[in-house]
Amino acid sequence: MMYLIRHGQTVKNKENVLQGRSNSPLNEVGRQQAEAAGEMLKAAGISFDKVYTSPLIRAVQTAEIIAGDVPLTVDDRLIEMDYGPYEGMELKNPAPEVLEFFRDFAHNPAPEGMEQLPDIVARLGAFLEEIREEAARKNLLLSTHAIAMKGALEYLTPDSNGRYWSKYVGNCEIYTAEVGADGNWSVPVSLQNIE
Repeated sequence: MMYLIRHGQTVKNKENVLQGRSNSPLNEVGRQQAEAAGEMLKAAGISFDKVYTSPLIRAVQTAEIIAGDVPLTVDDRLIEMDYGPYEGMELKNPAPEVLEFFRDFAHNPAPEGMEQLPDIVARLGAFLEEIREEAARKNLLLSTHAIAMKGALEYLTPDSNGRYWSKYVGNCEIYTAEVGADGNWSVPVSLQNIE
C-alpha cells in the first residue's frame, strides 16, 4: 500500500505565498499536523516499511515525524512544482498570467518559466511506476507537496480529466493507493484531512 502525504504547514503557507522549491521548514502548526497524522496512522495500525521524501526540508521533517526510525530515501521527483520567476509571489495578488492559469489549470498552460503540469504528471508517474512492485509488497510513505501530489493523483486516475488540479489538498492530507492482484494501481482514496 502506498500512502501519499502533503507536508505540514510552513510560515509561507500561512502567509499565502507561492513557495514552490524554496526550502521552508515546518512551523509549529506544521509539526503538530505531522504529529497528528502520525498518531492517526499508528492508531489505525499502519506502519511503514520504507519512506520516500522530496528533498525539501518541510517534506523531510513531515516524513521524519510520521515515520520515526524508518530511514528516508530522498527522491527529487517528489519535489514541488518549479514556479520559476513566480516563486515567492503573494497569492492574494497574483500576476495576471498566473491568475489566468489558476482559473483553469487543466486547460491553460502554466506561464513561461513555470514547470508545465503534464511534466509534473510524467515525473510523478515515472516514480510511481518504479515503486509499483515494492508497493505491492510493502507499506510505503511518500512525503511530498500539493502540486506534486496532484500530479501523482492525476497519473493514478487517468479519467480524472484534470479535476485534481483545482482540488484543494490541505497540509498533511493523505491519499492511499494500492497495487491490486492484476498489478495495476487502484484509484486513490483520501484519508481524513489532518487540521
